[in-house]
Amino acid sequence: MKRVAILISGRGSNMTALVKAAKAENFPAEIVVVISNKGDAAGLENAKAAGIPTLVIESKSFGGDRAAFEAKLQSALDDNRIDLICLGGFMRLFTAEFVQRWHGRMLNIHPSLLPSFPGLDPHGQALRAGVKISGATVHFVIPETDAGPIIMQGAVSVRNDDTAETLAARVLEIEHRIYPDALRLVASGGTQLDGDICKTSANASPDDALISPEVI
Repeated sequence: MKRVAILISGRGSNMTALVKAAKAENFPAEIVVVISNKGDAAGLENAKAAGIPTLVIESKSFGGDRAAFEAKLQSALDDNRIDLICLGGFMRLFTAEFVQRWHGRMLNIHPSLLPSFPGLDPHGQALRAGVKISGATVHFVIPETDAGPIIMQGAVSVRNDDTAETLAARVLEIEHRIYPDALRLVASGGTQLDGDICKTSANASPDDALISPEVI
């Protein structure tokens, strides 16, 4: 059983999905603590309501001293004997040293089919590019933002009348499906890093063709 910390900065909707999934009897990971760098993060109350211990390490008080913040965070992770970290809308960049320490043990989710549309406004980027399929990606964290070996992806069709908001809502549903499955895969030993590639023991979806738009 892997011990997991979820790091949040806001409402933590992916945190809620992970917590719910981890309550299943056969889930190979336990959500031990939810840590926020903002004391007013709405997700803290959701975690408490789900019976998950919470901790606030205010990043604002550290200013630009990322190493000092990370030392306090690492101490909390050590105290809780954490095996894996899941980022759930954690809006603070890590130093390369912290990321390397957690290489292959820190997961993030991004609302696009990486490597396309990293960074801010991924849904707006997708619509401006005119793609017909978008989605979400769970990946291991490396020093570069929204990069790293891809663990799992899920896709949705992009509609002609989509706005960034409507596309985001459908992609969020996919996020809530794939993040728990990706954590299950990693926690059960079903992933193996081969350089920049993450290989998994899971099979591709039997319905592995997603075509959009579909001509009938």
